This record gives sequence, structure tokens and C-alpha cells, in this order.
Amino acid sequence: MNPVKPPGPGVVAYAPASIGNFAAGFDLLGAALAPLDGSLLGDLLEASPSATAEFHMDGPYAASLQGDHRPNLVVRAASLYAEALAAKGRPCGPFRLRLEKRLPVSSGLGSSASSIVATLVALQALCSEPLSVGELLDVAGRAEAHASNGLHWDNVAPALLGGLQLLVPGRDQPFSTRRLPWPGDLLVVVVHPDYSLPTADSRAVLPPSLSWADTLGFAGNLAGFVQGVQSGDRALLARCLRDPLVEPHRARLVPGFRKTQAAAMAAGALGCSLSGSGPSIFAVADSEAVAACVRDAIQSGFHREKLNSRAWICALDPEGARLVPATREVRS
Repeated sequence: MNPVKPPGPGVVAYAPASIGNFAAGFDLLGAALAPLDGSLLGDLLEASPSATAEFHMDGPYAASLQGDHRPNLVVRAASLYAEALAAKGRPCGPFRLRLEKRLPVSSGLGSSASSIVATLVALQALCSEPLSVGELLDVAGRAEAHASNGLHWDNVAPALLGGLQLLVPGRDQPFSTRRLPWPGDLLVVVVHPDYSLPTADSRAVLPPSLSWADTLGFAGNLAGFVQGVQSGDRALLARCLRDPLVEPHRARLVPGFRKTQAAAMAAGALGCSLSGSGPSIFAVADSEAVAACVRDAIQSGFHREKLNSRAWICALDPEGARLVPATREVRS
């Protein structure tokens, strides 16, 4: 792939792929991904000052967005960012924006969040960082809602801030985030099948209300997960690395999911669930050797469904979105 070279004084921002929900925390947990091979698993956004606003798009997954009648999320994010600056009396721009779309669309890998966050980080750099982290998250969440028909931050928060992020609701103030201490030796296996599942479709199958039993089961499981990572209780973490709330409704949307999930657990995974709204699947393993076995088990499951797939063995990305050198060679 050719290096990114802005035509004038500009920046290139990268935002990593992410796993929303992270099994236990529907709309409340999210994790940023960093493949062990050092590749950048996420979108790149090149921004530079321009006499008029421009938007261009290329990259391996650009073609999948060409037929979308809606404005691209980069344009949407840039517009919301400009509105936020205007409210502060800080006009900035116009800009030439170029998205290198490197994440598959409707994949469950935080593809839309990656595009949005990379845009905001690039514009922040060009405008001398006028927005706070909280303001950036607000803009990112509203841009994400444009794609998924639901306001949620579990992908944009880790894409921006890195690590494993817990969204904390506020009583008299907006929500905030807290980074949870993910064990460094635990790896995340992510497998994306050649299959598209829009987030809006996955959210459409969820029930409009929940029973008391479902509510208490979700709350207890999420509390156990947080306690497990905070205390280092590996057995508790594994016990609660599951999705009792939305996975039962979404499992049927991904071909062969239940059998593939069972195969991953039999191969040694501590937990396995849908990555975000799917169709990608993620699993957690305690060594590279186990991670390789789990990866093979998941890919074999998709192969039985006649689906090709791509897989990555990842750590969590500790940085989140960042500027990268314009001349850096990047690998898909």
C-alpha cells in the first residue's frame, strides 16, 4: 500500500478497530484492538487546510460505501465538529479530507467509529485542540448514531481513548468513561467472516423491553466482570465474559454462530461472543498458542458455512486514536 502523503500542511490520524459490548456490557463496554503483528487495524484520515471543503475516499473497503445515499460519516463528523466549534466562537476550516477506508463496513469491528474518531482527532490537531475529551465523545456519539440508528459510545470511546473502556452514567452530569485494567497476558482473537450485518439491523431484533430477571442477570454479570478485571480474579472474569442480554436475540443473524462459539470454547477460549453487533466473533485466550487454536476453530466454523474469513490475534491498543507520520508504510 502506498504511504499517505498530504498535498500540503496537514495531518494523518489513525483510529483503531474496536469491540463494542465486549460480551458483558451492552452499550457500556468497548475495547480497542492492536494486532500482535504490528499492523494498523483501523481507518486513516488525512486532513489539510483547503480553500474549499473537499472529501475523497479510497482504501480496500471504499467501494462498499460508494452506493450509500447518506453523507459519509467523515463528512457528518466534520459537520458536527464545526457546529461544536461555532458554539464556542471558534470557526475553523475548510479542510480537504481523505478517508482511507481500511475496515470492512457493517462488520462488528467499529468501522464507523474508526472513521468518525480519526476525523475528529485530525481536525483537533489542525484546530489547536479546542474541544475537551468529553466534548469529542459527545460529537462522536452523535455522529455514530447517524449510522446505527441508536446513540451509543461503546465503540467511539475505546477508539478515541484506547484500552478497555467502561461508560459510567452521570447523575447530574453527562456520562464519563473509566479505563478498566485488562490483564496484559490475555489476548483477543477476532474473526471477521465475509458477511455484512448492519448495526441498525442487529439493533432492530432486540426486544423493546426487558424482564426483571433479564435486567438483574445483565447487571450482575457486568458487575462480576468489572470485579474480575479489577481484582485479577481470572475465574470470575471467565465466568462473566459472556452476553446474557443481547446475544440470544442476535445469534441467529450470524450463520453457524452457536456451533462456532462452542468450538472456540472447546479450543480453550475463556469466553467467546459476537464482536459488537456482529457478524465478527471475538474470543479471549490466555496464550498465543491457545489463541491460534481458537482462531482456527472459529475460521473452521465459518468455513463450514461456506464463508471466507479474516482473523487477527490482538492485544488491546493502549493509545487509541493518534496522529501517525504521513510517510509511514501501513499494512492491512
